Amino acid sequence: MAQRPVPVAPPSPSSSAFFAVCILQAAVAATCGALMMFYLDEVAVFGHGSETARKLRGSTPHDQLLIQTSDSFAGLLLFAIGFLLFMVSFVKDRDFQAFFAKGCVLLHAAMALWRIFFERRLEDLAHDWPRQLVGDLVLSLSWILFLVYSWREKYD
Repeated sequence: MAQRPVPVAPPSPSSSAFFAVCILQAAVAATCGALMMFYLDEVAVFGHGSETARKLRGSTPHDQLLIQTSDSFAGLLLFAIGFLLFMVSFVKDRDFQAFFAKGCVLLHAAMALWRIFFERRLEDLAHDWPRQLVGDLVLSLSWILFLVYSWREKYD
């Protein structure tokens, strides 16, 4: 007796949008994390300029080792976040997608507040925080647009 094939529903547009946003942010996080782990000096010079990058390295060999180890672990964490975003991108549950997107918006908003209230007070990083703030807001905006798109689809 032959079995009939089970029809497979095409992915909904909101799950495709969720997949796209997750993959985009996973690529950004994993790339930045890998660069922080292996090319920290070059990335610091590119992002902050040579003078600020030299100041951020530390003044004594012990400080330099601590800062380099800390930055490498931060890069590893960022890479792991990118890998986690990649894994989450395959989840098809709409409720989870909305919950996850709201959490990401809150996370990016918290980073923006951190930059506004604390990072701008650091003399060496004072000129970089507006650019990084824009990056946080753009990443948050991608999740907000996904939420608006999924709400529009849900209530239409």
